[in-house]
Amino acid sequence: MSSKCLLCAVQDGIATLTLNRPERLNALGDTLREDLYDAVTRCAADPNVRVLVITGAGRGFCSGGDVKSMSERDRSGETPPPSARFAQIRDRVILAMRDCPKPIIAAVNGAAAAAGMNLALACDMRIASSAAKFSQAFVKRGLPPDWGGTYFLPRIVGTAKACELIFAGDTIDAAEALKLGIVNAVVAPEELMSEVYKLARKIADGPPVAIQGAKRAIYHNQDVDLRAALEFETFAQIVARETEDVKEGVRAFMEKRAPVFRGR
Repeated sequence: MSSKCLLCAVQDGIATLTLNRPERLNALGDTLREDLYDAVTRCAADPNVRVLVITGAGRGFCSGGDVKSMSERDRSGETPPPSARFAQIRDRVILAMRDCPKPIIAAVNGAAAAAGMNLALACDMRIASSAAKFSQAFVKRGLPPDWGGTYFLPRIVGTAKACELIFAGDTIDAAEALKLGIVNAVVAPEELMSEVYKLARKIADGPPVAIQGAKRAIYHNQDVDLRAALEFETFAQIVARETEDVKEGVRAFMEKRAPVFRGR
């Protein structure tokens, strides 16, 4: 399932999507947007995939937009592609990630700047290498954020801190990102992928229908009142109760053993 700018490998229910433009610190140029959208939508529909992991090749996670390509176009006098086309592709990626019923974990191995930071924020969970850096660097280029930054960041760190990070554009390290709740954990660089896969394995071994229902409920219920949230939880439980996995969960409890969930 790999493509020009993205590597995709599926093993034991875990799909690893690797942004693969290391010479540009995995900047979101060339075909990377399209490749990422295609991989996420394919994994969402693949019954053999239970969890997605997104990471970057080389020393960076994602440096954001391809500023070097923008500069090269400016020097050559080339007319840039319409902004609306870029926005449409970008928004499709973010919406596909949010609509994906499977959990998505970002393995942030290095710099996550501007759109690269927001790509990580669009994931459901983030584990960072201690070498990782985060920055809402848009303001340094004279731009407000895109890729959902003004949606995700205030929900994670609060409005005032989001304003500070976005207006100042300062870089924070992984330890500060952990304090702010931007990442779930910080680990040594050499331990990053093993820790990410440990979490992914735990989720992949769980009941897929229940986890997918929980993901939908978490995000749906952020924007509704309590009554609507309770109703959605009831709906999600009704769907899950029809599965064999619920019966297996009850049997395993009674038999004092670990359950084996099969996603049906």
